[in-house]
Amino acid sequence: MQTLWQDLRHGLRMLAKSPGFTIVAVLTLALAIGANTAIFSLINTMLLGSLPVHDAQTLVLLRWNAHKDPKIHGMSMYGDCPMSRFGDANPTGCTFSKPFLDGVRSQANVFSGVVGLAGAGELELSGNGLASVIRGQYVTGDFFTTLGVRAAAGRAIIASDDKPGAPPVVMLNYGYWQSAFGGSATAIGNTINLNGVAFTIVGVADPKFMSLAPGNSYEVWMPFSVQPRITAGFTPEQVDSGSWWIVMLGRLKPGVSAAQAQSAVSLLFRNETLHGDKPLFQEADNPALTLMPAEQGLVGERGQYSKPLYILMLAVGIILLIACANVAGLTLARSAARRKEIAVRMALGAGRARIVRQLLTESLLLSVIGGALGMAFALWGVHTIVAFISSSMRGQFSYTISVDARVLVFMAAAAMLTGILFGLAPAFRGTRIDLTLALKGGEGGATDVVRSRSRWFTLGNSLVVVQVALAVVVLAGAGLMVRTLQNLKGIDPGFDTRNILVFSINPELAGYKPANVDSLYRDLQDRLTAIPGVTSVSYSSMPLLSGSLGITGFHLAGAPKDEESQTDFFPVGPNFFETMRMRILRGRGFKAADFRIAAEAEARKRAQEMAPPKPPSPSAASTPKSAPAAALGPPVPAVVNMVFAHKYLGKGDPIGQRFGQQDASDERPADPGYVIVGVVNDAKYDSLRREINPTTYAPNSGGGVSFELRTSGEPTAIVPAVREAVNNLDSNLPLTHVETQSKHIDELLYQERVIAWLAGFFGILALVLACIGLYGLLAYEVGRRTREIGVRMALGAQQRDVLRLVVRQGIVLAIVGAIVGTAVALGVTRFLSTLLFGVRSTDPVTFAAVGVLLTLVALAASYIPARRATRVDPIVALRYE
Repeated sequence: MQTLWQDLRHGLRMLAKSPGFTIVAVLTLALAIGANTAIFSLINTMLLGSLPVHDAQTLVLLRWNAHKDPKIHGMSMYGDCPMSRFGDANPTGCTFSKPFLDGVRSQANVFSGVVGLAGAGELELSGNGLASVIRGQYVTGDFFTTLGVRAAAGRAIIASDDKPGAPPVVMLNYGYWQSAFGGSATAIGNTINLNGVAFTIVGVADPKFMSLAPGNSYEVWMPFSVQPRITAGFTPEQVDSGSWWIVMLGRLKPGVSAAQAQSAVSLLFRNETLHGDKPLFQEADNPALTLMPAEQGLVGERGQYSKPLYILMLAVGIILLIACANVAGLTLARSAARRKEIAVRMALGAGRARIVRQLLTESLLLSVIGGALGMAFALWGVHTIVAFISSSMRGQFSYTISVDARVLVFMAAAAMLTGILFGLAPAFRGTRIDLTLALKGGEGGATDVVRSRSRWFTLGNSLVVVQVALAVVVLAGAGLMVRTLQNLKGIDPGFDTRNILVFSINPELAGYKPANVDSLYRDLQDRLTAIPGVTSVSYSSMPLLSGSLGITGFHLAGAPKDEESQTDFFPVGPNFFETMRMRILRGRGFKAADFRIAAEAEARKRAQEMAPPKPPSPSAASTPKSAPAAALGPPVPAVVNMVFAHKYLGKGDPIGQRFGQQDASDERPADPGYVIVGVVNDAKYDSLRREINPTTYAPNSGGGVSFELRTSGEPTAIVPAVREAVNNLDSNLPLTHVETQSKHIDELLYQERVIAWLAGFFGILALVLACIGLYGLLAYEVGRRTREIGVRMALGAQQRDVLRLVVRQGIVLAIVGAIVGTAVALGVTRFLSTLLFGVRSTDPVTFAAVGVLLTLVALAASYIPARRATRVDPIVALRYE
């Protein structure tokens, strides 16, 4: 310990004697360690965090898989776990029907508890200030007790709350309780209205519990028993065995293995889906049910964040290596200047191990100081990154990024490892000296000059090459991500995105009957059109390029009966194509009569769904399978895009063609289908990345919609007038997602923008560190070769010759590093392929641009030491030793 304190005191004195070196080294390490700690903090919270429940290891998620899709009429996904879409090969999912949930809860004796959860979507809230829209989740009555989640105030939802006829109750999210109710205890027992139904607030969830799936947050939780009361147009079909919408979790009983539990529930699943009243699979489909740890299965938003975050972690890891090489080069140059000091200590009896320990102690001191400052950078970086993500994404960033013990251990390990990495080689190199020559002050003499010139790739040169090579890897990845963002922004979406204001509204949540919604929309459309500065108004079931997508299957005339085609489905309002400036290429757009036909068809469909099931006919032969076409009503007019026309209708005239007709069956009523009245240009629907698929535009009837207002000026300027128009029509209609169409697209690209921004920042940081390393090496070389330069100038060398000598060394090192880095980057950037768009991972333009940039920066970094070399006075230089 005595020698340790001596090493620490001596190390601090030596660092204080070289403030320039210390400041540069500490800042370099602080930036690198801070960047690594910031990204690891995000990974720790978003990807490595455990479920906020008691004993998460015994909690399992139920998943199904098969060779074909089940024969069901509805499936819902909430982003809790990965699920396939209809039509995918070997489909899989984690949602089940309400009857299956009840069956598992009553029959399976391998669980100490089985819970279900399902998204309730958007809910209209009133009774607590102005009307607003919040997100809710349905849960079983034993949800919180089974998971071991306690209430921060009041009580949790209990089993008696989930019984038919029980008074509606709701439990609040802790953060929502703080923001909407001021964290007041008096909120417990108060009443709020959700979709027009009075709910009693019974409690507030634990602050750590926002949801089971990471990133999915809800303001309120409700028991399943209230679903029929708050769901507009609820039908019994929504909770039968053909509607899969509930995520199921089980807690294993003590002593029961996951394999035993899986065997028990698999038998129930196969019995219901293969041998139930309405078989949902065939034996050849091989339906199976598996149990997986809930922490692995409930990925939430981890799926979309995992790869970008790990790629960024790789980038900042490379930056840490660059920083290590940078400081190692600076330390190497500094140790060369301390050769006489080290020689004196060794001549006085200090062993090589003692000297190495002293030099390593100084390196560790630098890394500890850099790590402490790096934590401040990390906290600032995390705050900046979260703020940038929150301002870029749609909705709320639902993660609370904090520095916990795991982050502190990571930072400490990074600091210690960094100190060893950059200090080890200079420490060993610094003790390999000729005592006689060093004590005589012979450093930098002619013999040393000849020796250094005979070895081009010295340790210092090698460190610079490594820095440049690593910088190329980071810069190439950043360049590819920036080009991806530019390519996505440069896509023509097929409509004019400028000067459009978008907002969402759902009158059914406020208690409007479906029959009254269409007239409300027409009235609101007239009011909005009258606002000064508004040139056109329409609405649609969802905004274009919002990330939402509707797909439907249909039967194409002339195709085999069991063959189903697929089309993107997009209901729109009057003047939609004119408002969005989409071109009608054939036929016409929608007329008022088209919307009446669609409303009548929707009303018939709703009446058929609400009607009780008919008893089986005594004679199947005497009962027709479908009613005459006249009794079903006319087909609904539709406008299709060019992809639809080319794929399904060939070269014939699409106008007047019909599709989607279906005879009546046991599962569904007869459907007259659609008739094509127009063809519109191709346009992007939900995403800029997704290819344009066959798309059907139909007249919208009922449901929530998004209004699109085209303006002659800045769209946001009319927001107050829009709110006033809606409020004058009905003050209980809350507006949500009020923003411009351009902002919608920016939010759609938030992930690409965040990755490009961070990758660009880290690329610049890597470039700056590499340049510092190159500058430091050349400055050291100029100082070490002062006498040689003086001799050259005394013998007639011109300033440009000396300038060329130094600059050439820097350029050669940069070129060698760029070649090595390009070879490495060509392999590393392949991991970016799934994130790229419109550019290959081996794009030559990007790599060429990175090479040119590095060469120019290396030239600038080499110029200052070179200019210093040209100002050497030959007389002073010859007396240097």
